[in-house]
Amino acid sequence: MGKTFGDELIESLNEAVAHAGGKSKAGKVHVVHVPDVRGLRERLHMSQQTFATTYRIPLATLKGWEQGRRQPDATAAAYLSVIEKLPTEARAVLEG
Repeated sequence: MGKTFGDELIESLNEAVAHAGGKSKAGKVHVVHVPDVRGLRERLHMSQQTFATTYRIPLATLKGWEQGRRQPDATAAAYLSVIEKLPTEARAVLEG
């Protein structure tokens, strides 16, 4: 006979407790590298407005990242990493 919903729920909760206590290797942790947005913008010698316009990032979003009110999600962090490594190429793609 298969597991009931209750059995599966209890098993899942026990796994969660083990993971939270550092006793389980079953869970995966994903670390997202988030570039220093202000530092990146300053290295490119751009104002907030110019950076936001050039890379098509809403100005309010950029300001939120720089002021620490918000953090870029994984997709935005990946985009910022591309800008960090290939700023000229990223700009050219957006202009083209």
